[in-house]
Amino acid sequence: MARVESFELDHTIVKAPYVRAAGVETSPQGSTVQKYDLRFLQPNEDSLPTAAVHTLEHLLATYLRDEVEGIIDISPMGCRTGFYLILWDLHEPEEIAVALEKTLKRIIETVDVPAVSALECGNYKDHSLFSAKIYAENVLNQGISRDPFKSIF
Repeated sequence: MARVESFELDHTIVKAPYVRAAGVETSPQGSTVQKYDLRFLQPNEDSLPTAAVHTLEHLLATYLRDEVEGIIDISPMGCRTGFYLILWDLHEPEEIAVALEKTLKRIIETVDVPAVSALECGNYKDHSLFSAKIYAENVLNQGISRDPFKSIF
């Protein structure tokens, strides 16, 4: 059976919110891809509502690219407690955490969500900027740990 890194993480001992380097893949040609776990909520205690996660996805996909070079994708976790960030090359957790903090501050100030028409989005009616702002503010207020097993406070 294939190994899935996120299924091997003990979700009962992590302390959200955090940024965690979750894996590195290198191709035979030498290209490197890195995965980050951007955890907003404590696993098995809470989850982002679909409209909030959808809006956060649009805003993170747009704003994080302004902060970090080499982003391939930002995708919500199926458990709705955070997002996966996929990047070219290696990045330090501190770089990603600082970029996420800047991005969440920008989300709080956002007036319009990008790409929310039927042409641009596959479920354009399911968005909540109001909720996205609340979750962004909650994460910032709690602080983003660089160590998934230690709370920032």
